[in-house]
Amino acid sequence: MIEFYTEDIDYKLPQAEQMESWLQAIAKREGLDIEALSFIFCSDAYLLPMNQEYLQHDTLTDVITFQYQEEGEPVSGDIFISVERCRENAEKFEVSAQNEIHRVMAHGLLHLLGYKDKSKEEAELMRQKENESLALLAQYAQSDA
Repeated sequence: MIEFYTEDIDYKLPQAEQMESWLQAIAKREGLDIEALSFIFCSDAYLLPMNQEYLQHDTLTDVITFQYQEEGEPVSGDIFISVERCRENAEKFEVSAQNEIHRVMAHGLLHLLGYKDKSKEEAELMRQKENESLALLAQYAQSDA
């Protein structure tokens, strides 16, 4: 089950059903099922204290992922996404805000699927997996057209 929430902002994820199918497909590609996954869309002000408390980072971030499953078990976790940070990054990278939100959603899920991004090699693989996930989403969009 995948659920979408907001905290302290006015945001509605477009095409939530399509997003749920897409996220399930990403997990299936990696050989896992999603048991319980929540996406919480929020502001920088909401996410910063979490980043400080749980990760000891005193910086703004676009996503924080909390994993509840053990390795090899169905995916279970919470993914907090700063919509403000995604919008700012979208301008910086010259992509649509929705594209950046989708990338960050995939990024959070990929963390739950076991991918890391601390080293240069891990970050390159993460970016490759994000791009594959966005390509998969494009296929879902075409099938709905």
